[in-house]
Amino acid sequence: MEENGTIDDLSASKMWKTKVIKVLVRTCHMKRQSRHVLKASAGPFSYRKFIHFALDETKRRTLLVPSPLQEKYSSLTAMDGTTELKMLSFQAPKMRLLRSLSIENEAIKILDLAVFARPEFDAPIFCANFFTTATMNIIVLDLNPLHDVIDQRNYKEKYFKRLIPLGLRYSELFPWGGKLTSESLKFFSPIYYQAWLELIAQAPEEIDPSYIKRNREAQHKYLTWRAEKDPGHGILKRLIGESHAQDLVRNFLFDGLDELGSKGFLDYFPEYRREDGSVNEKRSILGKSFENRPWDARGEFIGDDIKI
Repeated sequence: MEENGTIDDLSASKMWKTKVIKVLVRTCHMKRQSRHVLKASAGPFSYRKFIHFALDETKRRTLLVPSPLQEKYSSLTAMDGTTELKMLSFQAPKMRLLRSLSIENEAIKILDLAVFARPEFDAPIFCANFFTTATMNIIVLDLNPLHDVIDQRNYKEKYFKRLIPLGLRYSELFPWGGKLTSESLKFFSPIYYQAWLELIAQAPEEIDPSYIKRNREAQHKYLTWRAEKDPGHGILKRLIGESHAQDLVRNFLFDGLDELGSKGFLDYFPEYRREDGSVNEKRSILGKSFENRPWDARGEFIGDDIKI
């Protein structure tokens, strides 16, 4: 993807795409609360337009077919009898799972979209999470590194170095939007869907079983963290009840927990173990979070130098 991308080249006939793409790319991996970016009451606005855009862009580049998950997870009506949860899931030669969950009513608009590569590819995980009410927007758009970009320089060079200028271009317009816990930071990159599609298209297939196993475990660790600590679980619980929420989180949103590995949450994150052997429910137990961007203009981690 060139530094200028394809954003400024879209024709006038695709103005809705221009609006959606610009907003989402500018807010790459940031959490931002504002009344000026998007409003839930803004007429026919819908995050589902981004889903359609993502699917169209994907189909232009690869063969996309429905995932077996689609048979069970397609739509669900909330306990209020009116709010509908819509789910979509697909697969492609290099993609283990492309899935989306959208929830919209008069009060909220939510989108959770993620794409996971097959274990034979070490491409980052694409993640888009948007939550909008009449007064608040929380927007996260990121390429979550499969492996450590702070210590593993070769992985950073492979996937993120050339994207840093693009990230800086938009971070000037949308500053860091809030505290990010140090635990969550490990799953964030220092830098968008079109960019991710370019990365996965160029990603070489790994044939060494040890590296495939390493990729599988890294993805499983991410899924394990998200399934246990995802902040959207509370909303789902209120909408569809604890049982349905648990099933949706574990078997749809973060599908792969049972297939990619056998380790549990405390195997990966033993610091969350309580004396009785249960999991500490806090999202952060280290007591450290970043109010400012913890990377410099070169994408180097400077969090240790930032006053917390």
